[in-house]
Amino acid sequence: MKPPSALGLDGWVAARAGRLPMDEPAFVMFHTRTAGPLKGYLRRLTGNGALAEDLLQDAYVRFLASGNVPDDPSHRKNYLFRIATNLARDHFRRERRAPVLQPGVNPGTPETAGDVWTLLTQVSARDRELLVLAYVEGMTHQEIASVTGLMRASIKPLLFRARKRFAQVLRAAGLAGAEPAGSEVVS
Repeated sequence: MKPPSALGLDGWVAARAGRLPMDEPAFVMFHTRTAGPLKGYLRRLTGNGALAEDLLQDAYVRFLASGNVPDDPSHRKNYLFRIATNLARDHFRRERRAPVLQPGVNPGTPETAGDVWTLLTQVSARDRELLVLAYVEGMTHQEIASVTGLMRASIKPLLFRARKRFAQVLRAAGLAGAEPAGSEVVS
């Protein structure tokens, strides 16, 4: 099968239609449940609304084109988030730059939460992924491992270190009490 760039995206998806992982009504329901959370995750991860939209679209196309979609509906969301995470990583690897936040893209009020989202870009992409998946998306350690491709046993220490580094960024910005108490994700 030729890649999408050679056939055109519509032709490529149509050529694979006989092997789609789910029928149209099931996909519509899946998309309805996952599009909002995935778009929010990508906006927070990239700091760019337009890029998040592009990555969202690409993630669903790759999801549908994949022959490896889990049969278990509970694992499909994690698989989709993993595709989106990898697309974002690939984008920034190609661009060799850190995400740049755009005005009005970040959730929250401009004086407080927006500033925190801006500060979040000062930690590494991996730390940002882990923090957003754990504390914004509310994923368990197993789900985070599934999305990131990391071993489940490494998630807890990596999150601990990511929180510690982000707390240093927050303290350097003059925000006292930067480490949230009792912020451990259920594993």
